[in-house]
Amino acid sequence: MRVSKASDTDSERVGTMREGTLDQKHLLVGEDGSPNNYDLNMGLTGGGGWRTPRHRHNFDQIRYVIKGRLPYTENDVLEEGWVGYFPESVHYGPQERPEGLRTMVLQCGGASGAGYLSVAQREAVNAELAKAGEFKKGLYHYTDANGVSQTKDGSEAIFEHATGGKLEFATPRYTDVIAMNPEAYDWQKDDSGVCEKWLGSFTERDLRIGFLRLDSGAVYQAGQFPSIEILFQINGRVSAGGEEYGPETGYEFLANEGPVPVEAVEPTEFLRVVLHTF
Repeated sequence: MRVSKASDTDSERVGTMREGTLDQKHLLVGEDGSPNNYDLNMGLTGGGGWRTPRHRHNFDQIRYVIKGRLPYTENDVLEEGWVGYFPESVHYGPQERPEGLRTMVLQCGGASGAGYLSVAQREAVNAELAKAGEFKKGLYHYTDANGVSQTKDGSEAIFEHATGGKLEFATPRYTDVIAMNPEAYDWQKDDSGVCEKWLGSFTERDLRIGFLRLDSGAVYQAGQFPSIEILFQINGRVSAGGEEYGPETGYEFLANEGPVPVEAVEPTEFLRVVLHTF
């Protein structure tokens, strides 16, 4: 088990790849080179908002809106408390995020096994590319070896510079972002005071997204899935590994690491994600 509290995590300003201001707290990160590499972070949109063009990634994203409304196209938004699954290879945007928007984001390798390029790797490349070209409105503008001006999506430019290869996209398994309203789902409760609310299972590799709620005194036995289990604590207080934790805490349990007891000191709710099984 690994645990990370937002209150103990420094805030970092996202680089110049996109337009606007976005500060992030990176709670937990996975293993570079693994198909299940991931980054669990909390984002706060700063003054002037945050904008991206329409684009796509070769990795998955799961977004939970803590405060505000998250636009993910010109016409579609995730409401406060909603969860969005942004599958690899699926286009979304343009985005115009308002100041003050707070989100939890889990970026992770998708079902194709292409993995996930870590933030540390991307930010290092971001700085290098800024010396040879310019990021404007989410696009990278540069001059190629033949002296011809070129434009490329900022994320694509960073990936290709970091890996030295062409960014390839798997055939999309879905046609759009999947927006989910958790309030429309019912809790499934057992006699032990552990309540589950699964929003969905995705792809042949069984990515699972849902919520977990513990009554006071209830014990959840974590880490019993065949892949990495991630919990993000929304409220309440729990005891785990001899320590107590409150809201905005992230937990990682490796595949079949459990059972690891997590006991609710008071009623507590988590967002829960089980990463793809490879």
